Amino acid sequence: MHDLKHTFGRRLRAAGVPLETRKVLLGHRNGNITTHYSAPELSELIDAADKVCAEKSGKPPALVMLK
Repeated sequence: MHDLKHTFGRRLRAAGVPLETRKVLLGHRNGNITTHYSAPELSELIDAADKVCAEKSGKPPALVMLK
């Protein structure tokens, strides 16, 4: 059951559901707990880093995701 809560939280985040809404749906009073259950996916982290790299240099990002 615990794994389902993590899956639900991550899917909510991936769907762009705001933190406050995720907090209510997951039944949390504390937003820090909610962020634990809806941690960013690796692809989201890479996309964020790519944005910074592209803005600073003006060149396409050089990060590569290995699977």
